[in-house]
Amino acid sequence: MYHFGSMIDGREISKDGREEIEVCNPYNNEIIGKISCANHDDVRSAIDSAYQTYNNVMKKMPAHQRSEILRKTADLLESKTDEFARLLSLEVGKPITESKGEVARAVQVLRFASEGAKTLYGEQIPLDSAIGGENQIGFTKKVPIGVIAAITPFNFPLNLVLHKVAPAIASGNTIVLKPAEKTPLSSVLLYQLFEEAGLPKGAFNIVMGTGQDLVEPLVTNPKVKKVTFTGSGAVGWKIKEMAKRKKVTLELGANAPNIIFDDSHLEVAINSIVQGGFTNAGQACVSAQRIYVHEKIYNEFLEKLIEKVKLIKVGDPLDETTQMGPMITEEAANRAQLWIKEAVDQGAVVLAGGNRQGTLFEPTVISDVTSEMKVVCAEVFAPIVSVMQFAEEKEVIEKANDSDFGLHAGVFTKDINRAMRLVDAIETGGIWINEVSVRRYDHIPYGGIKRSGIGKEGVKYAMEDMTETKFVGIKMY
Repeated sequence: MYHFGSMIDGREISKDGREEIEVCNPYNNEIIGKISCANHDDVRSAIDSAYQTYNNVMKKMPAHQRSEILRKTADLLESKTDEFARLLSLEVGKPITESKGEVARAVQVLRFASEGAKTLYGEQIPLDSAIGGENQIGFTKKVPIGVIAAITPFNFPLNLVLHKVAPAIASGNTIVLKPAEKTPLSSVLLYQLFEEAGLPKGAFNIVMGTGQDLVEPLVTNPKVKKVTFTGSGAVGWKIKEMAKRKKVTLELGANAPNIIFDDSHLEVAINSIVQGGFTNAGQACVSAQRIYVHEKIYNEFLEKLIEKVKLIKVGDPLDETTQMGPMITEEAANRAQLWIKEAVDQGAVVLAGGNRQGTLFEPTVISDVTSEMKVVCAEVFAPIVSVMQFAEEKEVIEKANDSDFGLHAGVFTKDINRAMRLVDAIETGGIWINEVSVRRYDHIPYGGIKRSGIGKEGVKYAMEDMTETKFVGIKMY
């Protein structure tokens, strides 16, 4: 059984006499490990360590050396794919095949960051474009900002951690991480790989515990120059207020619309929605939640979708044949079931699924829903898709935009003109054509508008916000 304390200044701090949190396998509730919680003094120590390491080491470290550390970490992680994948399945409950996919993506994030460390370019500015600029040279350079605080969620505890840690290191910063207390174990194994790859002590620190206890002292410390958070909107916007004038990136919730027009490739659309709605038991910010289907193909779409959904095998995440594992807690599964019951009481119809056994929740398809139901207007974060029909393009655009969220959307059509109209009309930070909303590659700009957040992740884009642009002017004699 794993037992980890906080990692500060290159060592694990004493676990003696501290409050402990058990980490449980959501599939069977077996204890797989525990963490010893940090206190406010530990948070200050972690930030102080990161601050000293930034000033004395990281901001002076050449790009090729940062790149090499990231590349070595990627190689080490790739060599331990099976170990990390098994731990992810135990921590999160996602099927082992999905866990292996997360490890592969995490390796890729590290390699993108390794490449990015060597391509932090400024630009030359022709000063003689301005009156009086003759015989002068101007250029910019990218400089790191210092200590970065990162707060991450439970659902992708390896990849989403690396979307913060890897760009921070690539751009010459240091970082203090507060991982989700439900899934903190993989973060420490990752930390050990960075250490083996030669990352200086204090460049990457981990404080263990609950957000309620640790977020405020982490976010408000004046030595922290940027806060990057992935999680719920309620917490994210509070963090924004706490952070005051610091740089902040918030990657928050959504209820992604996916639109299927009558000219779409129906089989492609159905397979995409099955993947997008039920990957990681629907516990992803960009899961396909609201499905709008043109009235001409609505019945056929539903019939084929239900047929495929009923074939999804739910069970033990470590079984290679399992296609969907449990939700993270029984409380989360119960909330989803209550939302379905509430929708049914208001007139909705459950066409597939809707039942649960502990944390195992059947993949669920609902019809006859209205925009006021929670399963439609809120973030369900569960394996539930609501299917609605529409008649006109203008109508479905209004329905898709009738939301406080705006992260990703999916549109299925063979008409390129219509596709580009919807690109401009749909109010989200990203939109896929003939692909489901859940699709994300690790080098694309990723982030939402409205209540879905501010700023962008994706290695290059995260690095840009973890640096400042410094102008340099030279007068020639």
